[in-house]
Amino acid sequence: MENEVKQAVSNQWMKKFLPIWSAQLFSLLGSSLVQFALVWYLTQKTGSAVILTTATLMSVLPEVVLAPFAGALVDRWNRRIVMILSDGATAFFTLILAVLFALNQVQVWEIFVVLFLRSIGGIFQWPAMSSSTSLMVPEEHLSRVAGINQAIRGSLNIVAPPLGALLMTLLAFYQVISIDIITAVIAITPLFFIMVPQPERSSEASKVNLKVVLKDMEEGFNFMKSWPGLLILAGVAAFINLVLVPTDSLMPLLVTQYFKKGVWELSLLDSMMGIGIVVGGVLLGIWGGFKNKVVTSMFGVMGIGLGIMLVGVVPAGLFPLAVAGTALFGFMMPMANGPMQALMQSKVPPEIQGRVMSFVSSICAAMMPVGLLISAPVVKATSLQTWFWVSGAVTILLGLSGFFIPQVLELDRAKMKVEVVEEEPVLAG
Repeated sequence: MENEVKQAVSNQWMKKFLPIWSAQLFSLLGSSLVQFALVWYLTQKTGSAVILTTATLMSVLPEVVLAPFAGALVDRWNRRIVMILSDGATAFFTLILAVLFALNQVQVWEIFVVLFLRSIGGIFQWPAMSSSTSLMVPEEHLSRVAGINQAIRGSLNIVAPPLGALLMTLLAFYQVISIDIITAVIAITPLFFIMVPQPERSSEASKVNLKVVLKDMEEGFNFMKSWPGLLILAGVAAFINLVLVPTDSLMPLLVTQYFKKGVWELSLLDSMMGIGIVVGGVLLGIWGGFKNKVVTSMFGVMGIGLGIMLVGVVPAGLFPLAVAGTALFGFMMPMANGPMQALMQSKVPPEIQGRVMSFVSSICAAMMPVGLLISAPVVKATSLQTWFWVSGAVTILLGLSGFFIPQVLELDRAKMKVEVVEEEPVLAG
C-alpha cells in the first residue's frame, strides 16, 4: 500500500489534483449563487420568518440525520464515483427547479424539496473530496492546501452574494439558478479523465451495513465520553449552533423589514462576512493564536457573539454599524474554529478521527433544526432584533464559560492515546 500511495503523491501530483480541485471550486461558487438567489426569492415572495427558517431546516436536516452514515459509506465506496454522482444529482435537482421557474409553475414546497435533495448530495461530495485530497497531495503540502481552501471559501462568500445580486438584475431567475448546472458539469468533467487514488481496503472494511455504521458511531462516542473536556466543548459548540444558525436565515428579513434595504445591502453583509473570514484566517495563520488553543477559540466565540449582538442592537438608521458587526462576526470565525480543528487533529488519534469528528459534527448539526424551530415563534412574539441580540449575548456567555471549566481549559495540555487491539481501538488515558 505504501508504494501505491507514494506513486499517487509523486512529483506530478499537481497535474492530477489541480484540475479536480479547481473544478470543484466552480461547483462551490454555483451552489453559493443558487443558495443566495433562492433565499432572496423566498424573502421577496413570502416575507415570512417561518418560510425562511423552514428553508434552512431543509438544508441542514440531511446533515443531522445522514452525515454519519454518509461518512462511513464514503470510506467504503469509490470516492471518484461518489463525487461524480453527488455533483450530477445536485445538478439534476437544480435543473428540475429551473424548469419549474421557467414555466412559472414553482411552489414553495418544491423549493424545500430541492433544497433537501441538494443537501444530500453535499454531505457525500465534501467527505469524498476531503478524504481524496490526503491521497493526492503530498503530506508536506496538505497544510498549504488546507489554508488555500479556507481562504478561497472565504473569498466565495465575498464574491457570490454581489454576483448573485447582479445576475438577478440581468437574467431571468431560472437562468440564474441554471448556472449551478454549468458549474456542476465543470466539476464532474475532470473526474472522467483523472483517476483518484483509493485506499486499500480489507474485505471487512468494504462491507456496508447498518451494523458497521452504528459501530463506527459508537466508537466515536466512547472516545468522546472518555475525554470529558472534549464532550463539554462539543456541547458548547452545539448550543452556539442552536442560537446562531437562525440568524443566518433571518438576516434577509432583518435587512428588508427592519433596515428597509434591498438585495444589494444583503449581498454587502454577506460579502463583509467573507472579507472578515479571509482577514481573520490570514491573521491567525501569521500569528498562530495564543499558546493555549482553547483560549484563542473562546475569545473567538466571544467575538462572534459581540458581532451578531451589534447587528441586533444597532438602530435601523445606522446600517453601516450592522455591516461592521457582520465583518466582526466573520473575522472571529477562524479564531473560534481554526484552533478547535487543530486541537482535534492533534489530540484525536488518526485511526479514529473520522468517526470522532463525525460524532462532533452530528451533535452540532442536531441543534440546528431545534434552533430554527424555536426562533420562528420567538421572532413572531417579539421582534427580529430580539433573536439577534439575545443570541449574541448567549454566545458571549458561552465563550466566557470556557475559561471557568477546568476540563475545557486544560484540553490543549491533555494527553490521550489509543491502543489498537484486534483492529478495534481501545482507549487508554
